[in-house]
Formats: sequence, C-alpha cells, structure tokens
Amino acid sequence: MTAQEYAFLVVATIGSLSGIAVVTARNVVHAALYLVVALLSVGVTFLLLGAEFIGWVQILIYVGAIVILFLFGLMLTKAPIGRDTLDNQNKALGAVVAVLVFVGLTLLITAAFPLGDAVAPDPAPGSSTQIGEALFRDYVLPFEAVSFVLLAALIGAIVLSRKDEGN
Repeated sequence: MTAQEYAFLVVATIGSLSGIAVVTARNVVHAALYLVVALLSVGVTFLLLGAEFIGWVQILIYVGAIVILFLFGLMLTKAPIGRDTLDNQNKALGAVVAVLVFVGLTLLITAAFPLGDAVAPDPAPGSSTQIGEALFRDYVLPFEAVSFVLLAALIGAIVLSRKDEGN
C-alpha cells in the first residue's frame, strides 16, 4: 500500500467515526462539532484524490460557513438542545431503515466498482485558475447576489431572535 492509501484509511476511519458520533450525540452542539470533523474528512479525501479546488471549497464552504451558520442559529434561538427533547420511540424503525440503506448502497457500490486492479482516471479538465477566472469574471454577479441573500438571512435571524425591550 502507498502512503496515499494509508492516509485515506486514516481519514476514512476518522470520518466514519465522527459521522456515527453525529447521529449518536446527546447534544446538538456536540453533533454539529462532530459534523465539522466529518466534513473536514470529506474535504481531505478530495485533497488526497488530487481535486484541490473541490477539497478546499468543501472545507471553506461546508466547514467554514454552513456548520458555523448552523451553530450560530442554534445559539440565537432558544430551542431545547438536549437529547430529552428530541428523543422519540421510533429507534427500531430508524435502525431497520439505516441497515437497509447501508446494504443497498453497499450492493450498489460493489456492483458499480468491482474490486480488482484500480486504474487511475484521467485528470479532469479545468484547473483552479480557469474555475477562478470563470467565477470572478463571468459569474461575479450571481456570486455577489448569493452573498447578499445570505447576509439578509443572517440579519433576519438576528432581528427575529432579539427581544424587544420596549414592548
């Protein structure tokens, strides 16, 4: 095995364990922090595969923005956070569905990608330079529009969550 394969095994193990911890955590904030580790492992997997742009975008957007926004939303609202408020009696049904989905995906993946000699795929067209130029030259208006929509959502969350002192 090569060093890249050993690194993948370590990253896959860490990602799998943190994914299980996301589902089994008793606290929503802890689950979000485990989600950070799981999403980081996905980004590192892309980096190990040589897809630098996708790997860094995964890390920057999902870890740096989405999970932080999720945590920010949790802190702004006064929603109950512990397991007692979220627990229900459908654990057996959830376990059965999870096992069926796991078996189905395992069969699908092993049929699509049989074990054997792996052949390295051809590199994908387009470099980080080309993607950056297209994003900031051709698609700069939609990019900025999305940033304003996210800013408006953040301001709306703050306005809705704060107490009115005068009323």
